[in-house]
Amino acid sequence: MLKILQYLKPFALMLVAVLGLLFAQAFAELTLPDYMSEIVNTGIQQGGIEESAPDVLSENGMRLMTSFMADDEKQLVEQSYQARSPQDDPTYLVGQSVTADGSLYVKKEVDEATQVKLSDAFGTAAWTFINIMREYAPAQSGEAEAVDLSQVDMNEVYQVLPMLDQLPGDAVSTARERAAQLPESIRLQSGAAFTKVFYDELGVDTGQIQSDFIAGKGGVMLVIALIGATAAILAGYFSSRIAAGMARNLRRDLFNKVEGFSLNEFNKFSTASLITRTTNDITQVQTFTTLAVRMLLLSPIMGIGGVIMALGKSSSMAWVIALAVLVIAGLLITVFLVALPKFKIMQKLIDKLNLVARESLSGMLVIRAFGTQKHEENRFDEANNDLTKTTYFINKVMMTMMPFMMMVMNGVSLLIVWVGAHQIEASTIQVGDMMAYIQYAMIIIMSFLFIAVIFVLIPRASVSAARISEVLETDLTVLDPAEARPFDEQKRGVVEFRDVDFHYQGAEEDVLHDISFTANPGEVTAFIGSTGSGKSTLINLIPRFYDASKGQVLVSGVDVREARQHDLREQIGYVPQKGVLFSGTIASNLRYGARDASDEQIEKVAEIAQAMDFIAGKEEGFETPVAEGGGNVSGGQKQRLSIARALAKEAPVYIFDDSFSALDFKTDTALRRALKPYTRKSTVLIVAQRVSTILHADQIIVLDEGRIVGKGTHEALMETCPTYREIAESQIGGQQA
Repeated sequence: MLKILQYLKPFALMLVAVLGLLFAQAFAELTLPDYMSEIVNTGIQQGGIEESAPDVLSENGMRLMTSFMADDEKQLVEQSYQARSPQDDPTYLVGQSVTADGSLYVKKEVDEATQVKLSDAFGTAAWTFINIMREYAPAQSGEAEAVDLSQVDMNEVYQVLPMLDQLPGDAVSTARERAAQLPESIRLQSGAAFTKVFYDELGVDTGQIQSDFIAGKGGVMLVIALIGATAAILAGYFSSRIAAGMARNLRRDLFNKVEGFSLNEFNKFSTASLITRTTNDITQVQTFTTLAVRMLLLSPIMGIGGVIMALGKSSSMAWVIALAVLVIAGLLITVFLVALPKFKIMQKLIDKLNLVARESLSGMLVIRAFGTQKHEENRFDEANNDLTKTTYFINKVMMTMMPFMMMVMNGVSLLIVWVGAHQIEASTIQVGDMMAYIQYAMIIIMSFLFIAVIFVLIPRASVSAARISEVLETDLTVLDPAEARPFDEQKRGVVEFRDVDFHYQGAEEDVLHDISFTANPGEVTAFIGSTGSGKSTLINLIPRFYDASKGQVLVSGVDVREARQHDLREQIGYVPQKGVLFSGTIASNLRYGARDASDEQIEKVAEIAQAMDFIAGKEEGFETPVAEGGGNVSGGQKQRLSIARALAKEAPVYIFDDSFSALDFKTDTALRRALKPYTRKSTVLIVAQRVSTILHADQIIVLDEGRIVGKGTHEALMETCPTYREIAESQIGGQQA
C-alpha cells in the first residue's frame, strides 16, 4: 500500500489545494448553524436586537434598570450614557426618530470591551427585576418567567418604582446573585427583551429592526453557503483529477512492468489476473482515492470542528454526542471485521470469472466443435454465482449499516430535543442553541459516517493495492546491463551457444544440457526433435525471453546478457509458434516491426511470405481491417502475415519457431524457395516438426530430452543419427505418397 501512496507525490500541490478548499468548506458548514442560531435567538426571540444595553432609553427606563445594578455598574452606565432632550435631535437609533415626554439617555460611542460590560450589566439587571417580580408579584410571574414583556405597560411598571426603592437590600442582592448564576446568553436575551420594550416605549419601529437583522444574517448565510458549495465543487474536481491521474500512472507503470516481464515472470501470473489487476484493481484504488482525498481529510476537520462548536453551545449535552460516537465506532469495527475477509475473496473470484470468460471466448470454436457449450455455461455460472454470493453478502452488511446509522442519527436528534427542552425550561440554553446543537451533532455523526464509508472501502482497496504492488514489486530476472556492449559488426548475425544449460525457475532439473553450436549468416540452421525435446526453449534463449542457467548465448559476437534487450531484439526477426496479429489493418501489422517500411517493401515481403494471393483478393488490399487477434483471417493466412512482418525488419537474424506448420506443402515449398535469396546475408533459425521443411538446411540440430544428439545435413544425419532417421522415415514416406 505504501508503494501505491508514492503515486500521490506528483499531485502534492493539488493535494494542498484540496486541503485548503476542504478547510473552507468545513468553515462554511460549521458556521451556518451558528448563524441559524443567531436568527432564532436574536432575530426571532429578541426581535433583531443584539445588545442588552439599549442605544437610547427614557429617563424612567434608566432609573428602572440602574436600580438593580451594583455601584460599579451604575458608574459605568453614567459614564457611557448622556442625557439629551428629544427636541435637540430626534434621530438617535438607526435613522429612526424617537418620542418621549422627558429626557432621553443616549449611549455614547464605546469600545467593544465597554459594550460587553454594559450588556452584562443590563442583562443582569433585567434578570434581577424578573426574580424580584417572581418573589413579590406572583401575578406577574408567568409573564416574567417567559421573558415576554411585549404586553407589559411600562407606565404601570414605572408607577411601582417608589415601591421598588423600598425593597430590602438583601432581597435585591439575592435576586442579583440568582441572576448572575444564569448563563450569559440567557441574561443577554432577557436584557435584549427589555431593550425592545424600551424602544417600543419610544415609538421605534422594532419590526424594521427585526427584518433588517434577519435579512442581513440571511444574506451572510447565502454568501457562506455559496463559498462552501464552490469549495466543495472545486475539492471534488481536484480530488477526481488526483485519483484519475494516479490511476493513469499506475496503469502505465503496471503495463510497462508487465511489458518487461520475461517468461519466468509470466509464469507467476495468469493473463486473466494481470488484466484484472490492470483494470478492476486499479479502478478500486481510484474510487477509494477519490473518496479518501475528500472524506478522509474533510471528516476529521468536520468532526473535530463540530465537537468544538457543539461544546461552545452547551457542554451539558456532550454525553449525547459521546454516546452516539461510541455506538457508531462499535458498528464500524464490526463491519470492518466482517467485510475484510470477503473483500479478499472477491478479488480472487473476479480473477476466476475473467479466466473462465477469457477461455470460453478464445476457445469458442473448440467448444462448439466438441459440443461442450453446456459444460462451459456451467463453469461460468459456478464462477458467476460464487462472485454474486460474496457480493450479496457484502452488500447485505453494508445495507444493514445505513439504516442503523439513520436510526442513531434520529435517536440523537430526539435525545437532544428532549434534554434541550428541559434545559430551555430551566433557562440554561436558548432555543436557537438547541437547534444549532442538533445540526452540529448531525455533522459529527455524518463525519463518522463518511469515515465509515472510507473504512468499508479500505479492505477492498487494500487488497487491490496489494495485488497491484505484487506486480510492481516483482523482481525481473531479465535485466539490461549497467553498461551495454556494442555488437561486433565483423560477426553480424552470428549466433553461438557455448555449453548452455537451462532450467525453469523453481525446477530441480535442467531442460537443456550442454548445448553448443554456431549458426552463421547465409546459412539455415534447423532444430528438430520430438515434442518436449527443448526446441522452443532453446530458441527463446536467443532474444532473452529466458536467460541461460549456465554457459553463454552470443548474438553478433556479444553475450546477450551484455546487450540492451531493445538493441538485441532489433537484431532479430521473430516469428512465434502461434501467429499473433493486432487490430488494425494488414499494412499496420506488416509494419509493426518496421514503422518506416515503404509500400514496395511491404508488397515484397508479402510476396515472399506467399500472402499476396489472399491480400490481392480482398477489396481493400493492404488496408483490409484485421480484427482483434486476427480473428477474421485463417490460421495459415495469420502465419504468413506473421512471417511477412518479421521479414519487413530486414534483420541479421531470423527465427521461425515452427512457423510453417499451418502451411500446405506447396505453399511451404514456395515460401522457402522465395525466402532463401531474401535472407542470404542473414542467419536463419528454423524450429520444425516436418522434415520436408528442413531438408535443404545447411545445419540440422537434433534434440532429444534437452541434449544435442545429432548435428549436420540431412544426408549426414540419415547415416549417423538414429533419432533423426526415425523421424525422417516416419514422415518422408507419407509425403512421397
